[in-house]
Amino acid sequence: MLWWQGARPRTLPAAIAPVVVGSGVAAFSGAFVPVRAVLALAVALTFQLGVNYANDYSDGIRGTDAHRVGPLRLTAAGLVSPRSVKFAAFGCLGIGACCGLILVALTGQWWLLAVGVASLLAAWFYTGGRTPYGYRGLGEVMVFLFFGVVATVGTAYVQTLQLSTLAWVASIGVGSLACALLVVNNLRDIPTDTVAGKRTLAVRLGSTNTRVLYVALVCTALVVTIVISVAWTEWALISCLAFIPAVPPVGAVMSGSSGRDLVPVLVATGQTQLLYGLCLGIGLAVGQ
Repeated sequence: MLWWQGARPRTLPAAIAPVVVGSGVAAFSGAFVPVRAVLALAVALTFQLGVNYANDYSDGIRGTDAHRVGPLRLTAAGLVSPRSVKFAAFGCLGIGACCGLILVALTGQWWLLAVGVASLLAAWFYTGGRTPYGYRGLGEVMVFLFFGVVATVGTAYVQTLQLSTLAWVASIGVGSLACALLVVNNLRDIPTDTVAGKRTLAVRLGSTNTRVLYVALVCTALVVTIVISVAWTEWALISCLAFIPAVPPVGAVMSGSSGRDLVPVLVATGQTQLLYGLCLGIGLAVGQ
């Protein structure tokens, strides 16, 4: 149970949504390949778990999680040894790398190995290394890139072997909601991150601007839905259902909720992202 809590399951929609949407793009193109979709999902999930454990380890040994408001952290709480958490991170990333290697072999697109290496480096150096980019306000940029563009376009590509405009457009919506998840997480942690010297984007922007950014990201995903429904298939409008559970968290963020009051917002944002991915993926598959 401790390891599951430390895995931060509320963040897993960030791994599931892009794979579902990417597979929906493949289905829309008439090229859905179940085995490759499952492997892509395995890569995304294990990489997400690896990132979470890596963050737990790196933040824990730095002491930046000493006064954490959010979910349980294994290293900072002293519940598991840093060595064990580090091995868990490497283990998850290693499993993901193996699944990715199989996927590359099936497609014959060996250049994708470079994408895999970049993903591994991004996973570790988010909070690891001497100058982690997550401490310099670049976390959202990398989340958008790897859990939005790379995961969505990549999932579609390994099935269709084509880089389609639809995949790129859809990845913007997925990436925006992945960023929204991180933004609200960092909004909650502004006070503790400031004290710890962790210069996240939220710390740099301040509370007010971060709240505006959160709403803008959610709205961007909605705009993407409308664009896809006009340019490709009206079935994409099914994903509008995902924004129903987004209303309360948007309201909470704009009303000034902070600290522990933002934990339910984090949960609701994850649910919105998962529902968005499922609905958009299904809409694309049905609308082929």
